Amino acid sequence: MRTALATVMMLTLPASAQTLDARIGRHDPGKLRDLSAVHGGAGTMRFAGLLGPDALSTNLIFVHRGVIAPKSSIGQHFHNQCEEMFVILDGEAQFTVDGRTSTIKGPAAVPDQMGHSHAIYNPTDKPLQWLNINVGITKAYDNFDLGDTREGAALDRVPQFISMRFDRALLKPLAGGTGASWRRALGPEIFATTWSYVDHLLLAPGGRVPSAAKAGMSEMLYVIGGAGEVEVAGERAAIRAGDAIPVEVGRARAIRQTGAVPLELMIVGVARDQAAKAAFAAAARPAR
Repeated sequence: MRTALATVMMLTLPASAQTLDARIGRHDPGKLRDLSAVHGGAGTMRFAGLLGPDALSTNLIFVHRGVIAPKSSIGQHFHNQCEEMFVILDGEAQFTVDGRTSTIKGPAAVPDQMGHSHAIYNPTDKPLQWLNINVGITKAYDNFDLGDTREGAALDRVPQFISMRFDRALLKPLAGGTGASWRRALGPEIFATTWSYVDHLLLAPGGRVPSAAKAGMSEMLYVIGGAGEVEVAGERAAIRAGDAIPVEVGRARAIRQTGAVPLELMIVGVARDQAAKAAFAAAARPAR
């Protein structure tokens, strides 16, 4: 069952784009499209694609950015060939996984594995800033809608599913960085696809992360707040809040903070294949 969201999700950056600056997906509120009844949900949202399937050679299918209107939802639905993570950048939302619903305050994220249903509802009177990331076993997107808006759903006090918050108090100094703090919020064990991690990174004014590459791993850097500069394979580009930066497998990247406020990022790692993911997980595992 194809929805309006599934139709417009195929928007991609031009495959011929050569410069780093051209490959970056930049959030522009003026270019958001109006959608209603997304995956059989309630009300309306505004939506645009930041990155599409051509952004990386790995199985990142898309990064979407939008605004969920008050008393509106993305209805409960399944993905059987891919998995997603809904991110709220502000406020709070009612997240559902496999029919269990809890209120989670942002900034936060909830991953959803293949073969499990999920939804999100904005119960408040304020628009909700939303982000969605999708990774598949191939580049093919699928969905099966349940026609369930999740309006009036019973709430669990304690979420019965995996979630994370972008909580700066949980960050630790990043080895090798300058003025950088970091944590691995979600590791490879969370995901069934080649999706390998979600990191939270904060660079204080003047902060830097030196150039490095992860073997067999691509990345998507999303700028939660602040401004800076990214260097990928020797090419530089300015970045700001709302940008999604693709980093291809094997390419080294460096990050530098600019401006008066800290640069805050979410970093998503997607492996070339399951063997590369397994090697990454083994290398990251603490010695016993």
